[in-house]
Amino acid sequence: MVNIFAVYKPLLRLLIKLVGMRPQTVEIEPGTVMNFWVPNETPYKSKNSNNKAVVFIHGFGADGIITWQSQVLALARKFKVYVPDLVFFGGSFTDRSERSPEFQAECVAKGLKKLGVERCSLVGLSYGGMVGFKMAEMYPDLVESMVLTCSAMALTKSISDAALERIGFKSWSDYLLPDSVQGVKIFFDIATFKLPWIPNFFYKHYLEVMFDNREQREELLKALVIDDKDFTIPHHPQRVHLLWGENDIIFNMEVVNNLMRQLGDRATLQYIEKAGHLVEVEQPCVYNKHLKEILTTLLEDGHQKQRNL
Repeated sequence: MVNIFAVYKPLLRLLIKLVGMRPQTVEIEPGTVMNFWVPNETPYKSKNSNNKAVVFIHGFGADGIITWQSQVLALARKFKVYVPDLVFFGGSFTDRSERSPEFQAECVAKGLKKLGVERCSLVGLSYGGMVGFKMAEMYPDLVESMVLTCSAMALTKSISDAALERIGFKSWSDYLLPDSVQGVKIFFDIATFKLPWIPNFFYKHYLEVMFDNREQREELLKALVIDDKDFTIPHHPQRVHLLWGENDIIFNMEVVNNLMRQLGDRATLQYIEKAGHLVEVEQPCVYNKHLKEILTTLLEDGHQKQRNL
């Protein structure tokens, strides 16, 4: 039987092209290459541009366009959408030994600058949200605002241990890098509010194509968890909007409430009912509606600030 994802991916790429995007490979530096989906049109470099860039950063379960397909198809005609594949996902790679979220943030930021992006709003899911927080901290002139979904500022040991206990795993690699059909099924079952019946060949085919670069991804996961004593809450000048699956058990209400306390009055929070960690997949229409409203408001606020200058 032909792998359904081997058939689906070319069809998805065609659909993405039809909404005005194209794939582009960017050399970040010699030995480090990152793949992006970018708008067909050259980005406006003027600070008075009406077309602010929106950058979608994926989580650990899939590459950029698989993760964000519903959002890209819904929003690419209204916003300048950029979708990177993080290093060791979707063909992006490096020969450097760095595996930290800071390195991923550095690669995305350098890639965007090479693509002509001067200011952007970030949309990050889970691991991608942690990379996004690092980008906002390291490149405040690039990152204007953020929309974070089911994530944390950093995966401290206390957050990590509590989350692993809730989902019943000893390590993140055991959960996020399954090596069996049953492991893939458990992966989705935990990450969703209510997993519908799906035939086993779906999980088998997903296993065959979505978990390459296992050794390097294990290293990414090891570099992700940090000691609590090594974490200091950074000051983010950006506005942060939290768009959360109400039934997420990985980063649950305790995690999001703690994140709101850390962010203070810079943050807003909105829950989406009947959705777990993969809220953008489970409730794409609701998620897209809220996301479009948030991004439109951010765009209007940006225009108002420019008029006041």
